[in-house]
Amino acid sequence: MQHSQHSPWFTADLHDGQARLRLAGAWRLASLAEIERGLVQLAQPTLVDGSALTELDSAAALVLLRALADADASGLRWTGFSEVNARILGQVRAHLAALAPLAAEPLPSLLARIGQQTAGLGDLLHGHLNFLGQAAAAFGEVLAHPRRLRLRETTVQLEQTGLNAVPVVSLVTLLIGVVITYLLGLQAEQYGANIFVVDGVGIGATREFAPIIVAVIVAGRSGAAFTAQLGSMRLTEETDAIRTLGLSTAQVLVLPRVLALMLALPLLVFVGDVMSLLGAMAIAGPMLDITPVAFLLRLREELALRHVAVGLVKAPVFALVIAVIGVRMGMTVGRDTRALGAATTSTVVQSIVAVILLDAGFAVLMQALDL
Repeated sequence: MQHSQHSPWFTADLHDGQARLRLAGAWRLASLAEIERGLVQLAQPTLVDGSALTELDSAAALVLLRALADADASGLRWTGFSEVNARILGQVRAHLAALAPLAAEPLPSLLARIGQQTAGLGDLLHGHLNFLGQAAAAFGEVLAHPRRLRLRETTVQLEQTGLNAVPVVSLVTLLIGVVITYLLGLQAEQYGANIFVVDGVGIGATREFAPIIVAVIVAGRSGAAFTAQLGSMRLTEETDAIRTLGLSTAQVLVLPRVLALMLALPLLVFVGDVMSLLGAMAIAGPMLDITPVAFLLRLREELALRHVAVGLVKAPVFALVIAVIGVRMGMTVGRDTRALGAATTSTVVQSIVAVILLDAGFAVLMQALDL
């Protein structure tokens, strides 16, 4: 530090062997830029004398405290300030302390994170099962009083989830049939077993591929739509209005969507079966020299009805799980747009994972039943 440094607003010198900063004049907002430029070039003092300071506002006090933050932390002495100026400094210092960044919490251990995720998964499954029970109770009330079923809403949802989904389901399953036939045909041609491609495509498409692909499409399309629709109604307090009118949200909002999807998905799976076989038949001719007539005859001989039935039986179960997840996530979403987006994404992920796990369970069950 230099022996003496002068400014209209302060003087830096040595006093009794200590580096002293002697403030002077009126430290106000109008002169703040000039004061701040002078403080930038100032070495850190050990004593601040405010006896010559005539005025001090909060903006100037903030600049002073920030400039002397390092020295103040190491035991800077403050002297000579009037009662008013000392109070302003104290208030600004208290606000600065409140704004100090909190120390980062240590990351939990791997075992703790696994425990947290497991507990969260358990809570999520419990919530879904509880919601499924509420939907089942609402369905029981409708069975006892059929006039409570919202036929118009159910029909609208059936159109949106079923009829409007036919084009995308048809296109995707048609292409899936083409791809599966092409891949199987590449291997079958090497052994002269072209005709057996029909067996593999017919059984695989109707029993596994079509139900899973259609369920995934519906999860991304209808499941996400349920969450977005009901989440938006929750944000705009429409669900609260329904309850205020004395109506059951389970019967008005939940049950029509669940029933519509459980009716629509088996029909969509059947459409997927037909389209995947049409795609297989279309590529089998030019690639494997299997004519459409030969394809259909072989399909009639080898494709047992039980394979188609297994695929169709899976569909309502997949639909029930997708609908419950989608509706529950929408009915319990937080009341902000960010939470709505996160819930919609979570619905798709949960539904796809649930469909795959259920399909694996069905595979084990059907194997045990020899179906």
